[in-house]
Amino acid sequence: MARKRIGILTGGGDVPGLNAVIKSVTYRGSEDDIEVVGLRRGWEALTHVNLDDPASKSHYVIPLNRENTRIIDRRGGTVLHSSRTNPSKMKKLPNHLVGQDFPVSQSTKDGIATKTWDLTDKVLANLAGLGIEHLIAIGGDDTLSYADKLNRLGVKIIAIPKTMDNDVRNTEYCIGFSTAITRASEAIQRQRTTVGSHERIGIFRIFGRDAGFTAFYTAYATSIRCAIPEYKVNLDKLIQLLVEDKRGNPSNYALIVLSEGAEWEGYKVQEYGDPDAYGHRRKASVAEAFADEIKRRSGEETIVSDLTYDLRSGDPDFIDKLVALTFGNLAYDAILEGKTGLMSALVEGRYDLVPIPDARLGPRKLDVASAYNTERYRPLYSNKRGLPIFLNRAS
Repeated sequence: MARKRIGILTGGGDVPGLNAVIKSVTYRGSEDDIEVVGLRRGWEALTHVNLDDPASKSHYVIPLNRENTRIIDRRGGTVLHSSRTNPSKMKKLPNHLVGQDFPVSQSTKDGIATKTWDLTDKVLANLAGLGIEHLIAIGGDDTLSYADKLNRLGVKIIAIPKTMDNDVRNTEYCIGFSTAITRASEAIQRQRTTVGSHERIGIFRIFGRDAGFTAFYTAYATSIRCAIPEYKVNLDKLIQLLVEDKRGNPSNYALIVLSEGAEWEGYKVQEYGDPDAYGHRRKASVAEAFADEIKRRSGEETIVSDLTYDLRSGDPDFIDKLVALTFGNLAYDAILEGKTGLMSALVEGRYDLVPIPDARLGPRKLDVASAYNTERYRPLYSNKRGLPIFLNRAS
């Protein structure tokens, strides 16, 4: 009798803690004589693998065991690698599938026509061909949107939320968030010496395309001001507050952290480049635009620091390792119980299994009314009694 086989993949941006999930599932599987296979480069493994080509199969499918996962949890990133592949909107067919018949969609944006293929049928066929009975998908809202689609098509699948933006619905916490805040806080504390030495306004740009959790919690931990995508600030008022901060500081400097998607009245973040598989284009630096406005309106000099990619690099902190290990074990337990369509989560500060989020609802947003001081452009610190440890509830 063939051994039960579980597949596991990581999609989207890397964060610290992913390897801890992979190791925990692999070790549990070895104890129950269940085979665990890693699928390289996220959903790309299931669109690009050619099961008739041994080289392709060995490239995309990695048998996982205690030996090759023994020390992977000690470092960040993902040993399975990642990509932003969306199997339902492929702009280019893998070479071995060229000429085959797949559903095609045509769209036009800004006068540019785009043709995409939906390879979901091939994904289903490859899962069956690989003998994968249950799949664990680790990712953010984009990766998990396709996991939701597979679940609706009958694939047994369990999701695990990861993103330093912490914006996946139905959970209060995503793997990678704590390490990102820790790194951002440390970087800002270090750079106080430089910003203070030059008596400037320090502007820190941080990830957060649609949600301001990362900027908000960094500001909360470092006691500085922040601008988030959920609320458009008044530019003159914000600059005035920062100038007042600077003049009231014995070292004559001030600090602010901006989400990459933050905007102010009359300004919209500029985008550039081709959209990725999920329709996202790169955002121009709001920090540079804000620095120009400060100089023009107040004459103050600034120092701009981009804290984006550095925050997802390196080893996980304790919180991310703890949550990653526990989310992995929750997912594994769910598989043993034959469950599907669920996601490991923290709800009211407790570990739980919740439905995979409905992709049509978009990312989770910070609750401005309870968290953000719209007069002072900084976190609210009062009235936290009764809240879960991360100060926000799943939505």
